[in-house]
Amino acid sequence: MFNLGLLIIRLVVGITFMGHGTQKLFGWFGGHGLKGTASWLESIGMKPGMLMAFLAGAGELLGGLLFAAGVLTPIGAILIVITMLVAIFTVHGKNGYWVTQNGFEYNLILIAVAVGVALIGPGEYVLFNM
Repeated sequence: MFNLGLLIIRLVVGITFMGHGTQKLFGWFGGHGLKGTASWLESIGMKPGMLMAFLAGAGELLGGLLFAAGVLTPIGAILIVITMLVAIFTVHGKNGYWVTQNGFEYNLILIAVAVGVALIGPGEYVLFNM
């Protein structure tokens, strides 16, 4: 059951991050694509916007893929953590803790999940063992 639990956590968190990455990179799932994401990032002071949008989208997509697959899980977790720390320090941190005030609650929970799974390992159900 332990391994099944890890698989469920990895799949939900990893696929969600992959989705966010494709929103930023390709405009899928209601996202704004690189151009729209770059414009928003520049509006909050993150420049150059296009590079920052690409790094954010690529980090989410690759981090989510590695995390979901259970392949190089610590690297996937690091990419997830970096993305969430940037979100906290640039957008959510100033709003306090609670997500209802656009705070960093959700970001911190995702960091805890990513770090926790990285520390205990991906479990038995992985795409392939390295």
